[in-house]
Amino acid sequence: MIRTLFNYTLLLLIGVILLLVLSVVAFRWLPVPTTSFMLQSRTPVDYQWVDMEQISPYMALAVVAAEDQRFPEHNGLDMVEIEKALNSDSGPPRGASTITQQVAKNLYLWGGRNYLRKGIEAGIALLIELIWSKERILEVYLNIAQFGDGVYGVEAASWRYFNRPAVALSRQQSALLAAVLPNPEIYYVENPQGWTRGRQRWILNQMRNLGGVDYLDSLDRADSSHPGK
Repeated sequence: MIRTLFNYTLLLLIGVILLLVLSVVAFRWLPVPTTSFMLQSRTPVDYQWVDMEQISPYMALAVVAAEDQRFPEHNGLDMVEIEKALNSDSGPPRGASTITQQVAKNLYLWGGRNYLRKGIEAGIALLIELIWSKERILEVYLNIAQFGDGVYGVEAASWRYFNRPAVALSRQQSALLAAVLPNPEIYYVENPQGWTRGRQRWILNQMRNLGGVDYLDSLDRADSSHPGK
């Protein structure tokens, strides 16, 4: 009985892994129709996929400046930040999440802070980095990140908060959207409070320090070093 149960569990695990790999391969090219976080949403979901060409480069730069400035350099895991987090006493390495890890979490997993989820998230992030280009990872992230209650993706957020398409976002608007990403359920784009405004200013400074939108060329250089992508 125990052996049979083990065999069924093993087959189920293999099936889940195969489905995961197949979906990651498919999403290298196909728009993402929904995510685990959207399916778990308690409110109606506002979501519209757009290609990278339909997103302001300021927005792409803002999320890198805000969330993962070593994004062009790492393989999905930022070992510098992970080491810092592991040496702290605050629990699982929450602040060490890269953009790739956030894509893995939002697309396939659940929220919360525990080592099991972080471990699975890290494995999926490595798989994504192996199969997708850096530009594709950023494109998916911009489309599935949560910017408010039920608001997913930069196109829906841009229309909701600024009444314009994502391609028309300004530097200031892009930085404000990126400012709420740590937790869009307590930080708001509408009527932003002091912390959000302060983070917006910090992100704008970081965008300048990175060299402006020309910094995004480093994504192309990162991808060119891996011609198999």
